[in-house]
Amino acid sequence: MKPTDFAELLTRYLSTYLPGQKNLSLHTIESYRDTFKLLLIYCFQEKGICAQHLMLDMIDTPLIHGFLQWLEETRSCCIATRNQRLAALHAFFQYVQMEKPERILFCQQIMSIPYKKCGKTLVNYLSAEALKRILSQPNLSTAKGRRDRTLLVVLYDTAARVQEILDLVVGDVRLESPSVIRLRGKGNKQRQVPLMGKTSQLLASYLAERRLNLSGKESHPLFFNSRFHPMTRAGIAYILNKYVEMARKEEGKGIPRRISPHVFRHTKAMHLLQANVNLIYIRDFLGHVDVSTTEIYARADSDVKRKALEDAYIQLDEEDRPSWNEDEGLMSWLQKVCRS
Repeated sequence: MKPTDFAELLTRYLSTYLPGQKNLSLHTIESYRDTFKLLLIYCFQEKGICAQHLMLDMIDTPLIHGFLQWLEETRSCCIATRNQRLAALHAFFQYVQMEKPERILFCQQIMSIPYKKCGKTLVNYLSAEALKRILSQPNLSTAKGRRDRTLLVVLYDTAARVQEILDLVVGDVRLESPSVIRLRGKGNKQRQVPLMGKTSQLLASYLAERRLNLSGKESHPLFFNSRFHPMTRAGIAYILNKYVEMARKEEGKGIPRRISPHVFRHTKAMHLLQANVNLIYIRDFLGHVDVSTTEIYARADSDVKRKALEDAYIQLDEEDRPSWNEDEGLMSWLQKVCRS
């Protein structure tokens, strides 16, 4: 069977263009791939078009509109997810118009489909007290509990993304002073993050207990499960949620309803901001390209806003305030009004 033009373009796009020319991370490529998996499901279930028969000309503007509506109504996706899928389609058809200039009008019609406006969600983060309660839950008398405590502390102290934690190997940790850990962020960009003293001690004990401090272990995953396989996103989320529920039963106040591993990244950023660390340093710590991305934490912190307003407020002394009951003219006028 002869492959379709859509199959050829999509294969080159995902397997050659994105990793080779755009140098995107595996996680980003998988997100793009998932968009097209959903598109193929939609075409088969709603339009009766099999993947092997799908041609580029069939993916027109009405089909994309139907696909986006299907995402929201049938799959109950939020607007942000809908916009993320549309961004992947925009990027693909931008590639198609370069590969096939004769289809440039067709591609630009799809690329002109607008994103849907949605409200910005507030940054979800933990207070210092709530964070301490969660970190105190692992049972340190067991090897699994000590591993979980180390994992959660590193997740917070480095403000790492979940994928950055999953990609960590033993060779990324340097415990000699000054202790640092090397993270691989988006676009395979690397950054070194300093480790606080207690975190460094936790990691040293963890490496010794797991015999990961021996030579030849540099490429071994830093965190792994009971089957000695590298941890997954679902695994880290399960560990966190387990201790969050334990902390809620113990003392539920101050713990948000929904907590994901990314909340630890937000929490570290907010705590740095509340400690008056410069936004530029926080940007570099988090691995943001633009400081405008980091500014969301300054906008989200109501305590910082309140302090800034209090500092700018001019407090009037009592003697500077006029007393209306000492104004004889005003009192005389009020008495006349009352008689009438």
